[in-house]
Amino acid sequence: MAIDIHSRRPELANKVGGLSGPAIKPVALRMVWQVAQRVKIPVIGIGGISTVEDVIEFLLAGATAVQIGTANFVNPKAAGTIVAGLERYLVDHQIGSVKELINGLRTEG
Repeated sequence: MAIDIHSRRPELANKVGGLSGPAIKPVALRMVWQVAQRVKIPVIGIGGISTVEDVIEFLLAGATAVQIGTANFVNPKAAGTIVAGLERYLVDHQIGSVKELINGLRTEG
């Protein structure tokens, strides 16, 4: 919820909204990881993704795709910046395809 202190009215038409942006990322990342361990269908990572590092984390956790939401409101070029960063990451780490990142989380030593 957000309240305009000048009009003393809620800023959102529904008065309250859901949790989004960076605050939801740790929960969303955990849920993607848990779901990806149990299903054989594509999992789309959503929640708090605003940087290339966020995208990589979701892919490593098992997401086969990601959605960028709130970050687009802050920076309309966010998606393009993230794609360019992902391409650099793949080159820098000698990774041939984004597919190689999916479910690539290492959980042991």
